[in-house]
Amino acid sequence: MTKPFSLQTVLELMQLRADDATHSLARLIASERDAKSKLEMLQQYRDEYAIRFRQAAQNGLVQREWHNYQEFLSRLDEAIDTQLKTVALQEQHTAAGQTHWQQNRKKLMAFDTLSVRHYASESALELKREQKTQDEFAARGNNDKESD
Repeated sequence: MTKPFSLQTVLELMQLRADDATHSLARLIASERDAKSKLEMLQQYRDEYAIRFRQAAQNGLVQREWHNYQEFLSRLDEAIDTQLKTVALQEQHTAAGQTHWQQNRKKLMAFDTLSVRHYASESALELKREQKTQDEFAARGNNDKESD
């Protein structure tokens, strides 16, 4: 009879942790993607607004309009700078999440390897036991034939 893997509970715990780390990493990647998308949208809007400003300037602007365009462009630049920092922070979080995921994956693989080795060893022992039983049975059969 095969003995159960003594670290099965730990293996299952490692599997749960690896699954949690995978889900967490997926959320971090999605957040990073969203932050980059928002940055791209801000940069695109700033470029479009700068084009409108240049076109308006060619047609002539009064001082107040000029100031309004400049003020809004400045606010867009601040928003872009803030979003750049958010993207950088999100990239750091994703990198840390990836490291965490890799560590959990390594631990899981180590325990999985131990489990595979355990069951392979148990299987080999079971085969030896079966072979021994068959050998004993065959030896008894030969002894019975010799006594006839």
